[in-house]
Amino acid sequence: MIVNIAECLDGARRARGVAVVIDVFRAFSVACYAVDNGAQDYLAAADVDLARRLAGEHGGILMGERDCIMPKGFDYGNSPTEIEHADFSGRTVVHTTSAGTQGLLACTGADEVLTGSFVNAGALVEYLRVRNPEVVTLVAMGTAGVMRAQEDMMCAMYLKNALEDYPNSFETLKSFLAQVDSAQKFFDPEKTYAPERDFELCMALDRFDFVLRASPYVDGAVRLERVLPVPSDAGRTDL
Repeated sequence: MIVNIAECLDGARRARGVAVVIDVFRAFSVACYAVDNGAQDYLAAADVDLARRLAGEHGGILMGERDCIMPKGFDYGNSPTEIEHADFSGRTVVHTTSAGTQGLLACTGADEVLTGSFVNAGALVEYLRVRNPEVVTLVAMGTAGVMRAQEDMMCAMYLKNALEDYPNSFETLKSFLAQVDSAQKFFDPEKTYAPERDFELCMALDRFDFVLRASPYVDGAVRLERVLPVPSDAGRTDL
């Protein structure tokens, strides 16, 4: 297995093999919380207007952000704290963000596309070990998909280390990420769209035991499917 790291939307467009699109703060942390809260169907859209249309067609829950702020008429922003205790049972969730959901749609050259974050990092590693693809591309989406964000790059490095059996020190990593520029919004009381608890929820390592796999839905949107990894000692090589 060759594990490559790419960055931002340009990196997503170049991704090959199994692409893991990483958005720690906060899209693909939020996605795991939403799916765990019972969402029956989860659609990720690149465009705000398309997201609104899909939510209307499905009577769905609309959530997301542009420049970190919840667009007008949305039910939720892009905060795991907002949805931590929400019940989405039987509902369709439609999600659109400035970076993460854009990256999912940009991976047109990949054989398979997964979401990536710390909250399901262990499940991702197990899934990839079982699948054992020839190439894995870890796409650190960064801020708005155009500028490096340390949390996404550090998550990519964490996953690469785990896949290649190099040691990781998550507590050191977490302490470092609490100080980076992209995390400061969580500790600024004036930025109510990013509660301080968001940082803890996004850094809740291995809270979830599933991966989220993207499949085509309509032009400009994909469906995310919850998939449980098969233990690598079970002898299966397919899922």
